[in-house]
Amino acid sequence: MTEFTEKQGQYLAFIHAYILLNRRPPAEADMQRFFGVTPPTVHRMVLELETHGLIERTPGAARSIRLVIEPDDLPRLREPESIKSPVPEY
Repeated sequence: MTEFTEKQGQYLAFIHAYILLNRRPPAEADMQRFFGVTPPTVHRMVLELETHGLIERTPGAARSIRLVIEPDDLPRLREPESIKSPVPEY
């Protein structure tokens, strides 16, 4: 089993789920919206995942993220705490 942090695991799980649902890899903006973080935060995470050999990307190509690890090694994707429901509670 590949080693990664809890946060890295959540990004990897998101990438996997996004590809399953949309038949293409996510853009960094998709991860930014889901996790409620800034563009530099997402970009640093993508570079970190690539440096650790957890994903591969094609230089200069948009939406080119490819998971290198087995989907069975991924954690369950959780809803980030920073995401708030757009529907007001009464």
